[in-house]
Parts: sequence; C-alpha cells; structure tokens
Amino acid sequence: MGTPSVLIQVLLPLYDNEGTPFDEQSFGRTRAELLAKFGGLTAHLRAPARGLWKTEDGEIERDDVAIFEVMARTMDEAWWAAYRKTLEERFRQDVVLVRAIATTML
Repeated sequence: MGTPSVLIQVLLPLYDNEGTPFDEQSFGRTRAELLAKFGGLTAHLRAPARGLWKTEDGEIERDDVAIFEVMARTMDEAWWAAYRKTLEERFRQDVVLVRAIATTML
C-alpha cells in the first residue's frame, strides 16, 4: 500500500504589476527556504505557466508564473498561511496561490 503525502504547489509571478521581471534573488531565497524546510523541491521555471482571467471591467489580464513544488507528509496549514504572507510581501502581490493536493506515493 502506498504512503499518503501532500504535494504543495506555490505559483509565483515572474513579473511585477508594471511588467518588470523579479530578480533571481527573490526566487533563489524562496528555493533555499523551501529546500531547507522540506528537504527537496521541484521548480518549474523554463516553461512558465500563463494564467488568464477577466477583470470586473471585462479586460483580460495575464500572469506568467513559476511553479515551485514540495512534498510533505502532512499539511501544516498555519505554517503555509504565514509563509504565503511572506511570499505576498516578497513578490508584491495581493495573493500568492498556494495549493495542496493529497497524493499517495506508489
């Protein structure tokens, strides 16, 4: 029988609201923090995901994001809520999406 775990994905913007790319230091610091906490990390940086959404006035907004993934045995919601706030400040965002997916290691 497989071992239950949690895949946690953090979607980070590549650019600020003015279109200026974030520097490597912001991503490097985040990678180092997650690696130290979880002992492993997958960073999807070379082929960024593109998010699209409609604003209230009907305009289409877009955001290119890098996805950082870590595996954990359990979900520490309090830690992630605090860390999400740290990332929102670091990347100057109203909201940074952090999502958790229950998985089974086969």
